[in-house]
Amino acid sequence: MPKPRALAVLVPLLLLTACGTEGGTGSGGAGTVSPDLPVAGTHWTVDAVTVDGRRSTAPDGARVDFEENGRAQGNGGCNAFGADVAVQGDTLTVTRHQFTMMGCSGDRAAFEPEFLEAFSGPLKGTLKGEDLRLTSPDGRNVLELTAEPAVPLRGTTWKIDGLVSGDTASSLPAGSGAKARFVIGADGRVTGNLGCNNFSAHARLDEKARTLTVEGPAATTRMICTPPQMKLETRLYELLDGPLTYRLNHRTLTLTDASGEGLTAAATAR
Repeated sequence: MPKPRALAVLVPLLLLTACGTEGGTGSGGAGTVSPDLPVAGTHWTVDAVTVDGRRSTAPDGARVDFEENGRAQGNGGCNAFGADVAVQGDTLTVTRHQFTMMGCSGDRAAFEPEFLEAFSGPLKGTLKGEDLRLTSPDGRNVLELTAEPAVPLRGTTWKIDGLVSGDTASSLPAGSGAKARFVIGADGRVTGNLGCNNFSAHARLDEKARTLTVEGPAATTRMICTPPQMKLETRLYELLDGPLTYRLNHRTLTLTDASGEGLTAAATAR
């Protein structure tokens, strides 16, 4: 089995240079300048990309998130990415891509380079309701996005997609995390799968302190799975045994213990 490539996720940077809205009419009869496209603080699901006239549907998990503080993060269907973006009027100019180097296969491997090509250079943004289209000047490349609603901590299915150690985040080892997910129920129970076996545990949620305390070791089934799955399960089982600090960012959840060890998870419909 090839050695998993677990690389630290690069912290993506996005600079939103907003010029504001300028009004008034000059001596030459000039009209008002169009306001900047309102992308700061918004979150988008990538629906599809068109490159050189060929349209491809995005895999699950492809997204672009613009944060209020001028930073952004996203996923091209496989790897986390970042970019510098200047916003002026209805045009976004995207430069300096940064991305992790996790290996993917199939549709994800094919889609990601097309996404990165389309999300590059000057792009005209067209916002209609919940839909945003970013189009290259020649019209050959188009990125189709849909506004992504936030989700609650409780009742959401969280798919585990990474591990945390201090300030470093890494992808899951290859072949380990296809089934790893959990749900925090309204009754205080946490249920899901640790990578191989299903589990359940009682937990106390303190939303003011932003802590989730798992009370006692989790109860699990007793299946035997592949070595990568069992290794991930052992780590998650040890993690889900005690107090954890959580950080919820729209549709991304991070859980860490007192030593800084933890996991990241994304909201999923499945």
